[in-house]
Amino acid sequence: MGIEFCSLASGSSGNCQYIGTDKTGILLDAGLTGKYIKNALYNIGVDPLSIEAVLITHEHSDHVKAVGILMRKFGYKLYITEKTYEQVKLKIGKIDESKVIIIKKNDAFFIGDVNVKTYEVSHDAVDPIGYTFAKDNNKISVVTDLGVVTKYVLGEVKNSDLLLVESNHDKEMLMVGSYPYYLKKRIVSDDGHLSNEAAGELIKETVLNGNVKNVLLGHLSRENNFPELALKTVKNILEENNIIVGKDVNLDMTYRDKVSRFYKINKE
Repeated sequence: MGIEFCSLASGSSGNCQYIGTDKTGILLDAGLTGKYIKNALYNIGVDPLSIEAVLITHEHSDHVKAVGILMRKFGYKLYITEKTYEQVKLKIGKIDESKVIIIKKNDAFFIGDVNVKTYEVSHDAVDPIGYTFAKDNNKISVVTDLGVVTKYVLGEVKNSDLLLVESNHDKEMLMVGSYPYYLKKRIVSDDGHLSNEAAGELIKETVLNGNVKNVLLGHLSRENNFPELALKTVKNILEENNIIVGKDVNLDMTYRDKVSRFYKINKE
């Protein structure tokens, strides 16, 4: 068996991803209610008690809302950077601090039989990180909540068998929308979020130079995007660069209020 992936939810109102093998279960972020996450795991055939750990990308509430609840109810370990933990610990209630494992950017470690690698991203948080997950020759990367795509980020996620990419907003919808100016400025900054166009460019580079075959769009804004527009924008960018969706790369969606397709990655 290789490695499995399912987005339990992804969007500006809450994020949680499942990564697993036949021996190990991991959650990346926990930004929804504990009840939602528990039910979503059952819906994909995963016992919540089989999860070993929850890993955190950064301290924003749409990524940490249920951390304390899950640790208290199921005994999960928490993998988190020191600066992020300082921001989170007062929000999540009393937990068993012996289960808190401090990690750093560019760390590499095992959780069960899954090789986890962290990498630095640019976002308006104290110490934001992205993650890759590998077992044998199978690799999954999650790159959300970043304002700019660097060569470093591209190098970390290249050769992924599955890549979850932020496609947060449509620039025009954002600029003419109801958000205050300071918030619009924050979102489009290098410490903000990727637009549909920026997501398309990232995916183009990983397909042409990084051998990526399966891509999911995630972390869509509720107010400044919608799935059909994100898909169309990204698909247009790929086709303009002679990349055929469905042949050269599979393009799929995550959802803010339901689970995504369940992926099993197992290269022979």
